[in-house]
Order: sequence, then C-alpha cells, then structure tokens
Amino acid sequence: MTTWQGWQHFATTAPPAPPQPGETPRSLEERLAYHSAFVTVRTPAINTLATSVRTLMILGRHQQTTARPSLIVTGPAAAGKTTALLNVGRTCHLAHLHRTPTPPGHHPQVPVAYVLVPPGATAKTLTAEFARYLGIPTTTRMTQAQITEAVCHTYNAAGVQLILIDEIHRLNPRTTTGAQAADLLKDLTERIRATFVYAGLDVSATPLFSGVRGAQLAGRATLIDCGPLPARRGQARPFTDVITDLENALDLHHHRPGTLPRHATYLHQRTAGRIGSLTRLIRQAAITAITDGTERITKKTLEAIQLDHLAEQHHRPRTRRPTTPP
Repeated sequence: MTTWQGWQHFATTAPPAPPQPGETPRSLEERLAYHSAFVTVRTPAINTLATSVRTLMILGRHQQTTARPSLIVTGPAAAGKTTALLNVGRTCHLAHLHRTPTPPGHHPQVPVAYVLVPPGATAKTLTAEFARYLGIPTTTRMTQAQITEAVCHTYNAAGVQLILIDEIHRLNPRTTTGAQAADLLKDLTERIRATFVYAGLDVSATPLFSGVRGAQLAGRATLIDCGPLPARRGQARPFTDVITDLENALDLHHHRPGTLPRHATYLHQRTAGRIGSLTRLIRQAAITAITDGTERITKKTLEAIQLDHLAEQHHRPRTRRPTTPP
C-alpha cells in the first residue's frame, strides 16, 4: 500500500462482508479466506479519528501561510492504530471519488497518500518514500532539495488531500539524521496542501516530542489515544460491543449467538483490551472451528489458541519461583 497502485487497489476493493440472509452459502475455502481477512468493526478510536480528520481537512482547506493542523494516533502495540488509519484513509478516498468522479480519459485522482517512516529515517530516505508512493523518478545525483521540490510539486499537482504517515515513532529528533528528517516533515506540511495524520507506538513516551522540533510538532498536532478498550466506560461496555460486532460477522454453521459476549471478562483479560489481539484470537478460533468441523467457538477453543507474545505475557504472567531457605 506504500505505492499509489497498491493504495488504490486497497481503497477500491470491497472489504470482506459478513454473510447475508438468502445469500448462496460459501464454500469451505471461501469461509477460510473470509475469516483470514475478516471485517473491520467500528471502534471508538476509528469514530474519533474519522470525525477529527474530517474537521481538520475542512479547517485547513483554505490555510495558505502556515502548516495545517495535524493528528497523531498513538497507543501500544496491537491496539488497532494502523487499522484505524487505513480505515479512515479508505473512507476519505471513496468519499472524494464519489464527490468528484474522474472524467473519462483523465488520470485517476490521488486524494490520499500512505507513507511508512523507514527504520533509522533520514531526510533523504523519508523523501524517497514520498517519491516512491507516486512513482516520482529520482536519481542518486539529485540533491535533497531537488527531491523535495519534485515531491511537493507532484503532490500538489495530483491534488493529494490527506497524507497518512505510519510508524512515526521511528523518528528520533535527538539524533542529527532524525532532526533533519523532522525538519523535512515540517517543510512538507507547510508546502503540500494536505492534512497530515501520523500513527506510532506510544509517541508521547518517545523522543518525538522532545526539544525545539518536538515542541513544534506537539504545538500543531492533536493526539488521539488508540489504547486498549476498557471493559466498562460509565454505563457503556465498549469492549463487549466490539465482541458482539465481531461475533455477528462470523460465518460458522453451528456457532451459538451470544457465546462470545458472555465471555467478555475472560476475553478482556486474555487480550488486555487490545483490538488487534482480540481480532486475531477470534479469527484464529473461527478458522480452527472450520478446520476441525465443530463450526462453533467455545471457551475451550479460545483457550487452546496461542496469541501474540504481548497478550500471552499479560494473560499468563511469569511468576517468581519461591526461594528455598538455605
């Protein structure tokens, strides 16, 4: 997805959809493929991000002299940050194409860009990622200023309105190369007429906001916390709501509705409220239920699944062995 062709394919391909009444039953292979990809449910983080992006895009639409306000999606691993980012990007892409269809014979519009910050990012490698997304030709003999000029001109000419930058925690303004990359981002936000949205691991605890450069970013960006979902929030049960939506999307022949919400407390403890871990657990359980022929998910099914190390460490914390007296 870090090229325009890849992003366009992602954004315009219909996401997996749950089975509908009266629909021809899917084959075993089709159901395995469906649960492998599975649906994206609307979480509070996705709703908050979608509203904030829409507002900031309108806010910055006619801003010419300074960088537009931006957003940073932050949270721990497996909390659904990238999923939220991609979901909002796809929605923006499709909404733009619906409002302004591409005339026949014209190049397709490019409303959204998706860029990954490379490990150990420098200004030149980061600019190269921006160039690679739109296929902007670069050579080793081009200077940093020349590549940046080509990127800014092409992005503005293509009408890019939303730029999604993932893995922003890889940027470290405390190092010389990291500081130069941070300066580059500031330059791009001022020269490209688009709204920038970043995502990264616990960015408030990284060097990203440190020093003069970090203060500039912090002064322009709104932080959206994509942390673990609480079991309760007042009278609401947001984690159980997500479990219910995921269960309703299952395509299993003998699964009993209401089984997974009844195990909400167990599932919250098992996954620490992380959406990524929860989704993976349910997907794996569904695939297991299909392959072993049971066609239902039970607590026994869930217990048998080995999750990501982070979730397993939370669920089964290591305990110290009692020391024996001499």
